[in-house]
Amino acid sequence: MGGSCDRFTQTNVMHLVANNHRGQSKLAANAPYPSVDAGRVATLLKQCPKAAPTPLVDASELTDSSTLWVKDERPRMGLGSFKALGAAYVIARQAAEASSDPDATTLNGRTYVTASAGNHGLSLAAGARVFGAKAVVYIAETVPESFATRLRGIGADAVRAGSDYAASMQAAQDAAAKNGWTLLSDSSWAEYTDLPYILMEGYLQMAAEAVEQCPEVPTHIFSQAGVGGLAGAVAAYARKAWGDAPQIIVVEPEAAPALQASIVAGKCVFADGPDSIMGRLDCKEPSLIALNGLARDADQFLTLSDWEVTDLLPAMAKAGLETTASGGAGIAAALSTDVREALGIGNAAKVLCFLSEVSD
Repeated sequence: MGGSCDRFTQTNVMHLVANNHRGQSKLAANAPYPSVDAGRVATLLKQCPKAAPTPLVDASELTDSSTLWVKDERPRMGLGSFKALGAAYVIARQAAEASSDPDATTLNGRTYVTASAGNHGLSLAAGARVFGAKAVVYIAETVPESFATRLRGIGADAVRAGSDYAASMQAAQDAAAKNGWTLLSDSSWAEYTDLPYILMEGYLQMAAEAVEQCPEVPTHIFSQAGVGGLAGAVAAYARKAWGDAPQIIVVEPEAAPALQASIVAGKCVFADGPDSIMGRLDCKEPSLIALNGLARDADQFLTLSDWEVTDLLPAMAKAGLETTASGGAGIAAALSTDVREALGIGNAAKVLCFLSEVSD
């Protein structure tokens, strides 16, 4: 993306890494920490008729012992993912800044552009449609045509470019520069932090709801991560609400340990590796804002192989928590016997996880 990360070669070794940067200075000096201003999000969402809290599900039946709470983001604003709180929130905030009474014409003439292989593009398209802007979403050649059809169904232009996400993001950046469009990525890099900062702020709604809904303070919080937006927002708000009480564990695909590798290196790292079935977590470069926040707030960084996640998806579905490998990676980590033993998760533990998207 921004060319600000060094390169790390994946060795395909799954492991748990303790964060030795916890509570220390930023790893990326040119990026901020995540926002913790959940009040700004809640105020704006009150104006959205589709906005409503998502449920916290007691899924303790999945464990042999301990309590397991799952924040279920599948119903979020009718878009099937926590990312409904991201790009659409940024666009809504810009509409509110442009007019005291924003409507379907407020952002006429403005075009938002991004690259996406899933939920971020849908959020951008939905937000643009509500306020009269145009949405252009670049997708790689490998992205299913069904996703392009969904984007077009809510008014976006879906444009194929490149063989992978990185190539489609470069195409989106080039189009923004050439046409004067607003680039709205769900990641951040050197000299591109303002809009991603607001986008991550939108995710605080999910974290704030979880804080209100949990009957007790969790002992452990598992958050899956791609570029780190969800995990970074959750960790920042959890520390604000609960202090040091919970252990916070970040879960990544073994094939894309960008955050874990960056923590080990003490700087932003580009993590080479094969493709993962956890496609929406298969991000080889972290968001700098998320990296700063997680270096400060997270306790452990964990990688899981594809099969360790997919083997547990049927049990999740049977318990009413059907999702993708990407959406269920944090839950899979919390259910793993090896992980529970390594972290000392016993009978008295109270574990919070996030189910981030509907099944494909």
